[in-house]
Amino acid sequence: MVRFIFLNAFLLIYSILFCLWGIAISIGDPRGRRVHAYCAVPWSKSILWVCGIKVRVQGLENLEADVPRIYMVNHQSYFDIFTLLANLPVQFKFVLKEELMKIPFLGPAMRKAKYVGIERDDPRKAVKSMNEAADRFREGASILIFPEGTRSPDGQLQPFKSGGFHLALKIKGDIVPVSIVGTHRIVPKGSLRVQKGTATMVIGNPILIKEYSKKTMDQLMERVHEAMFHQMQEVN
Repeated sequence: MVRFIFLNAFLLIYSILFCLWGIAISIGDPRGRRVHAYCAVPWSKSILWVCGIKVRVQGLENLEADVPRIYMVNHQSYFDIFTLLANLPVQFKFVLKEELMKIPFLGPAMRKAKYVGIERDDPRKAVKSMNEAADRFREGASILIFPEGTRSPDGQLQPFKSGGFHLALKIKGDIVPVSIVGTHRIVPKGSLRVQKGTATMVIGNPILIKEYSKKTMDQLMERVHEAMFHQMQEVN
């Protein structure tokens, strides 16, 4: 109980301080690169360290940090956010549900980092958000999407939503499948209790978008899903 109270109090206070820091350093940073590199990344690394969570990373050799790509990642826990920020050495922009952008302190800081909020229940707003993500990509940033659309309740890979794949075809962005295993045991969906542990992040080979079109988008979704599934199985 003491650890539970301490960690959650720490996460709250520490996050507020870093959000304020991110807002402060966003001046003169129109693309949010400074906020991402000097606020979001160190914030995540220190949280993982304090919470006693280690992350093993496989497949770093598959990265080309200077090449904008679309990173598609399975979603097991809100600690996936920290895992990615701390261990994916790429300048990327999250595409996240709009509700997160309304959280005090956190929402404004994420907007300063130029992350994109998507209103999933409003098609017109969702299209606008995807256009914003396309603009970030054209400016040279990679895009990070959770294609399942929500966290898995049991750590298993869920079916994919199509929005991220429409975006990939539109901007001709190659897709990098990334799989995270173990975070659902650290903080299960619906829980605030943080368990010590180890997670693994696997970075796959890029999937070339030029091989697909709108007519074959289902095949693209299946290929990315299969790639993530096999990555997760190899870890398990």
